[in-house]
Amino acid sequence: MVLRREPTARQLRLGLELRRLREAAGLAVRDAASLLGVTAPVISQIESGVAGVGEQRLRRLTSHYACTNEEFINALAAMATDRTRGWWEKYRGQLPTSFLDLAELEHHAQYLRHVAILYVPGLLQTEDYARAVFSSRLPELTPEELELRIQHRKARQHFTIPYEAVIHEAALRIRVSDRASSRTQLARLLELSHADHVTVRVIPFDLDGFARASSTMTYVGGPLPKLDTVIRDVPHGSAFIDSEAQLGAFRMRFRKVEAVSLDPSRSRDLIHQLAKEL
Repeated sequence: MVLRREPTARQLRLGLELRRLREAAGLAVRDAASLLGVTAPVISQIESGVAGVGEQRLRRLTSHYACTNEEFINALAAMATDRTRGWWEKYRGQLPTSFLDLAELEHHAQYLRHVAILYVPGLLQTEDYARAVFSSRLPELTPEELELRIQHRKARQHFTIPYEAVIHEAALRIRVSDRASSRTQLARLLELSHADHVTVRVIPFDLDGFARASSTMTYVGGPLPKLDTVIRDVPHGSAFIDSEAQLGAFRMRFRKVEAVSLDPSRSRDLIHQLAKEL
């Protein structure tokens, strides 16, 4: 068995879900190994994502764990047998792993939702805007590192799944570069807001009782709700959140933020107004 040196977030998630099923069944690693006819280290390697698991073995494990959710089992089997080597793989060894994991999650997503308070979401950024954001990073990036990040972000923008962005007016007003770049960015938002798969909503400054400035997040819809993922920025990369309790809390948080935002038409009107002020 060839072990992976660096499992992806998707491979880690598969292993985690199998571990959760085993623990819910009240079985120790050695018990699962005995039922499958393998050694305990094999189960540990599968659950840690460093070893793959075939569909037949996965279905035997879920049967031993008394899992009867066929939709969930099929989704896990799809994750286990996926051999996709996406465009992001060319950046392996050149960009932090979190960049590749994010692209892979978006590739397999059923839908995407984003709440942005201070910056326009990456999937909607112009190249100039992205360059300004990455250029502000400390410690500073080398020219090569900067270009890699910009090209990776541009490649991520070729998506066709349903995408909903709720953006605070602050993010639209903050000039990460100059007036011309800000104007171009607003025009880009207006253009994208008319796409069939993109919905842009704005949270205006003129709103009482908005205390959710820490709600910035990306919500990635999986093949079923328990396989969703929330991504939040942390000082040294991204944090991937996948516990059912927290996923439920973030779904509620998104609904509350969405409820106080302007509808798409009024959001476009506000973006038009902000563009005229520049």
